[in-house]
Amino acid sequence: MGLKKEHKYRSWVEVDLDNFIGNLKEIKKLIGPHVDFMQAVKADAYGHGAIEISNIALKNGARMLGVANADEGVQLRVSGIEAPIVILGPSTESEIEEIIKYNLTPSISDLNFAWKLQKAAKSTDGNMSVHIEVDTGMGRGGTMHSEAIELIRNVLALPEITLEGIFTHLASSETIAPYNDQQWQLFSNLLARLDELNIKIPLRHMDNSGGILNYPQFNLDMVRPGIMTYGIYPSPGTETKTGLSPVMSFKTTIVLIKDFPPGYGIGYNSTYVTKSKTRIATIPVGYGDGYGFILSNQGEALIKGKRAPLVGRISMDLCTIDVTNIPECAVGDEVVLLGKQGDEYISANEIAAKAQTISYEVLCALGKRAPRVFLQKGKTDAVEPRLRRIYIPGEEKSLARIDNIIRHCFQARTHNEELGDAIYYEMFETLFGKEDRQLELRTGFRYDIKITQLPEATKKTSRFGAYFQVGAHIEYRKTIKNNVFMIGCAQNNQQLSALLEDPRCEYRWLLGGGEELVMEKDFHVERVRIDDEDIPITAAKITERGYEVWCGNDNLKKKINSEVKIAIDIVTKKAKNNNIFPIYLVYPTRGVGITFNYEKADLKNVRVESFFAGRHPSPSIIRDKGKFIEINVSDKEWIFPTSGVIFIWDI
Repeated sequence: MGLKKEHKYRSWVEVDLDNFIGNLKEIKKLIGPHVDFMQAVKADAYGHGAIEISNIALKNGARMLGVANADEGVQLRVSGIEAPIVILGPSTESEIEEIIKYNLTPSISDLNFAWKLQKAAKSTDGNMSVHIEVDTGMGRGGTMHSEAIELIRNVLALPEITLEGIFTHLASSETIAPYNDQQWQLFSNLLARLDELNIKIPLRHMDNSGGILNYPQFNLDMVRPGIMTYGIYPSPGTETKTGLSPVMSFKTTIVLIKDFPPGYGIGYNSTYVTKSKTRIATIPVGYGDGYGFILSNQGEALIKGKRAPLVGRISMDLCTIDVTNIPECAVGDEVVLLGKQGDEYISANEIAAKAQTISYEVLCALGKRAPRVFLQKGKTDAVEPRLRRIYIPGEEKSLARIDNIIRHCFQARTHNEELGDAIYYEMFETLFGKEDRQLELRTGFRYDIKITQLPEATKKTSRFGAYFQVGAHIEYRKTIKNNVFMIGCAQNNQQLSALLEDPRCEYRWLLGGGEELVMEKDFHVERVRIDDEDIPITAAKITERGYEVWCGNDNLKKKINSEVKIAIDIVTKKAKNNNIFPIYLVYPTRGVGITFNYEKADLKNVRVESFFAGRHPSPSIIRDKGKFIEINVSDKEWIFPTSGVIFIWDI
């Protein structure tokens, strides 16, 4: 599929998300319903674009994401991904600060790193999930299998550390070999010994792509597919074991065509000399784009559905193709270096064989300067720019830097949308990522308000019945940090500020005025649910900062550091002489829906004022006069603090 005219680039990588989803379905068939999978998105998802691939994988059943280092995890967190992210290899001490701040899950290979992690986590009152990596024969990361139990016992003794997983890595999974069985025997013996010691580790994982295809008996609790999710078989011997579809294509266009006489040198050092009259097309791709120098005089391209040889040396930014046998080609025509055109197909394995490397390197390297264009259901309008894929925000927080970012953001977007996007994400992190605690992001925020006249029986207990009844249903998704939390009600702004400072305060409410209102009598938390399960209210008390309603149970401990759906139902009162109802967003939030239902309150001339900060701050507004007003912001858009709406009416 070609790009629309307005989306043309010098070169681009097309990522077929439908094929990617199809590959995930094949994997789920292979592993069955009782085995989870961690999507490997190291190295920018093997060159496919980590942010978009991660989002699609999570929507299609991935339990976790696997990255190579903290920087890759930070990129995903800043983009709004809240699912567990595991660093699949030893981390450095310098990465610990980011690991804690962005709630990443490190792999532990030695006790010294675990002690440093424990010390840092303790200073932030955090609780870190970790996975133990065991070396059963890879000879790379991980603690030696003979020393694993001692390490595990020591890690279990660290109060700020939660041992969530244990794994090993197969060294030769792409083939059936005795060495794989030896690794399995060592790992399964270790797991059996842990069972004997009554040490329970929730997630045990071993199989990568080759293991899934060749050793399904090694699946355990979770598998870690990588290359096969991108449509590449780990080895020729695995091609008959499942049906995979390639996800990536690398394309460019012809920028120049010239005719040359016999005996004319093409490219640096004239490594190719024309033997007869030859037509040469130049394309804007070179080794700077990851198209290897070793492919000089042996690579091929597809033009008009036909193969054409690359001739001459590949230079940094350009290379040349002999198109003598394709006389109908012209400047601007699409050229495919990886992928399908017509009935012809150039695979990553074919390129790898010519370049004397492996398909993994081809995918990671190809088109590293090119934008990723994501195709799904025939649409090509999702584009991830180059700078967004490689950009990781810095940690400096000076006011001068913030001012400089904001000023130059608008200028950059005027002249260069790609650079503007990169600065936009840096501004997001700089303004809203606090150094002293993890960045908290929320998605799918719903706030449904229903304001009505008080029931007759309730009116009699209030002077002149001068209050409305307010019902509120609040719902959103976020990563929880504690199994016990609080919903607070404040009488004034000072109490509200105090509640905002407590990380255990999940939601807070400012009582709607009126001398007769008493927090513990007129503010009721009717129901709290997490992932559609009721959460008990364990205590309610008056403190200096207001009325605190505490909720939680031990069952929530297993959900700590995972994304959940939180739903809260509140019933309270509001003084009739107060004719405004404000709703504020105090966290970065993606996707907002707010409904104000006043059909049974007899309010007059209801109107709304919105103040949304973000890249696209204008919400859609639906009105049904006399009944409700609804405000919506797409779940693809971020809204920044402090945004919100105020509903106003006439008394």
